Amino acid sequence: MHISEGVLAAPVLAAGLTLTLAGTAVGLKKIDYQQMPRVAIMTSAFFVASFIHVPIGPSSVHLILNGLLGLFLGWMVFPAALTALLLQAVLFQFGGLTTLGVNTVNMALPAVICGLLFRSMVGSRRELIASTAAFLCGFLAVLLAGLLAALSLFFSGEAFLGVAKLVMLAHLPVMVIEGLITVFGVRFIKHVRPEMLAGPEPAR
Repeated sequence: MHISEGVLAAPVLAAGLTLTLAGTAVGLKKIDYQQMPRVAIMTSAFFVASFIHVPIGPSSVHLILNGLLGLFLGWMVFPAALTALLLQAVLFQFGGLTTLGVNTVNMALPAVICGLLFRSMVGSRRELIASTAAFLCGFLAVLLAGLLAALSLFFSGEAFLGVAKLVMLAHLPVMVIEGLITVFGVRFIKHVRPEMLAGPEPAR
């Protein structure tokens, strides 16, 4: 879902950068020393997940794991995603530096929204409720990320309308896969580190 450089309009780039800076500022305020290992692990997972990607015009299809990040990091997903995307842009030319703000907000904002919506249900002792909530969190996080990527292309010119539609369609199987991965990820964490599902503690 990385959007390449040279295709987005200046207002879209400016809006993405502004939202990313704001979200990152909030996320950094919530990080303390005890939470650094959690942020580092989830950043690494996000970084590795998108290595297998299929280019689609100025964008690409790949695993994101933003549903999991939203559940376990909350607002801290913004600095985590920004760090991973910056390294990918510099080291592997995925996305780009000018589109860094847009790519970050496209992936991090849905993660924050879905994490807030589903965290309490995912922590439920009733397995059906927890699994359903985990699947929806992973599924909808990718759906919203694809929608934001499509809107970014759409607002950059009518020439990208076809690509925007293709991006959404191409991510349909990814949504299902991410939903299932989130279910298995949540089940594993509930067995080994259930306190992580309480969400990130406020920084002191």
